[in-house]
Amino acid sequence: MAAAKTFSAELLSRQVSAILTAWGMPPEQVEVTARVMIAADLRGIDTHGIATLSLYDDFRRWGKLTLTPEIKVVRESPVTALLDGGGGLGHFPGVKAMELAIAKCAATGVGVVAVRNSNHYGAAGIYALQAVERGFIGVSTTGVWRPGVVPTFGAEPMFGTNPIAFAAPARRHPPFCLDMATSTVAIGKVKLAALHGEAIPPGWALDNEGRAVTDAKNAMKHLSMTPLGGTPEMSSHKGYGLGAMVEILSTILPGACFSATRQQKNPDAERYNVGQFFLALDPKAFRGEGEFESDLDDMIDALHAMKRADPAQPVLVPGDPEQAQIAGRTRDGIPVTEEMARNLRRIAESCGAEFLLET
Repeated sequence: MAAAKTFSAELLSRQVSAILTAWGMPPEQVEVTARVMIAADLRGIDTHGIATLSLYDDFRRWGKLTLTPEIKVVRESPVTALLDGGGGLGHFPGVKAMELAIAKCAATGVGVVAVRNSNHYGAAGIYALQAVERGFIGVSTTGVWRPGVVPTFGAEPMFGTNPIAFAAPARRHPPFCLDMATSTVAIGKVKLAALHGEAIPPGWALDNEGRAVTDAKNAMKHLSMTPLGGTPEMSSHKGYGLGAMVEILSTILPGACFSATRQQKNPDAERYNVGQFFLALDPKAFRGEGEFESDLDDMIDALHAMKRADPAQPVLVPGDPEQAQIAGRTRDGIPVTEEMARNLRRIAESCGAEFLLET
C-alpha cells in the first residue's frame, strides 16, 4: 500500500456519516451504510469500504442515486420475500433483507430474500455474517451496475465480478467466511497496477478482441476482466458459470436489470436497478444443538493442522485473513493513503460536510 496514515474505525465512521448526511440520506440509513462500509475496511477489504465514496459521489452527481429511498416489501411468503431498494445504495436494503431472512429462518428453518432496484452494497461477506450472529448459515450474492467480466470464448464484458459470500458458525473458532469474486482478480488490483505503471500477468484481462493483455492501463481502458480461472486452459468456464449463477440469483430472480443489456432494454431507466440475494439457513433443521458447530470446528482444526507445503506458511481457512486484519486494524487503526485522504476532503468540501481526517 502507498504511504498511509491510520485512523480509528470510529473516526472514519464519523467522516462517512458526515458526508452521507450532507448528501441528504436519512439518519437510520446513514448509520447502517457507514457501519457496513467501515466493516469492510476493518476486514481489509479496502476496495469496498470508504474508497467507494468516490463511486457513490459519481452516482449522486450523475443523478443515478436516490438518497431518500423507500424500502418496501413487494412480495412475501413465510419463507421468502422480495424487497424494492428504492433506487438508493444497497447497504441499507441489504441489511434489512438479511434481517428479514433471519427472522423467517428463526420461524421456519430457512429464509430467502431477494432485492431489486438497489445499487452497490459493499462487501458481500458482511451480510452473510449477519446470519452467523444468530447461529445460522448465511449466503449473499449481488449483481452490478456495469459489466466488466468477459465470458469464456467471448470478447466483450457481460457480467460483473459477481461475488459469492458464504458464512457458517463454529463454536471455538471464528466463523468460516468465504467472500470471493467470480472474476480472476478484483478490478482494484488492475487499477493499482495501472496507477504504478506495472504489468499484469496474462490471464487477468483482455482487449476488445478477447486477447490477453499485460498492460494494466490498456486493461483498464477496455475493463474486460477474465472469469475465475483466467483462460480456457485453466478452466475459466467454471468462473464463468459461477458468475452466471450469481447473476441468475441476484438479477433474474428479483427482476433487477442485467447490466449488459440495460441500455438496450431500459434506455430511459432512472436508476441502475441492481439486484441482490440473501439466504439464512438454520443448522438445527438438520442437526442436534451444537453438532454442526462442533463438527465445523473439527474440520477447521484438521485443515490448520495438515502437512504444509511450506513450513513457514500455515494453511488458512476462509475468514482467517480477515480475522487477522480485524485484530490489527482495531488495534492500530485503518490505513488511509494520502490520495484517499485528498479524495475524501474533496468529496466533503463539495457537499459542505466537515472534513475530520486532518493529520
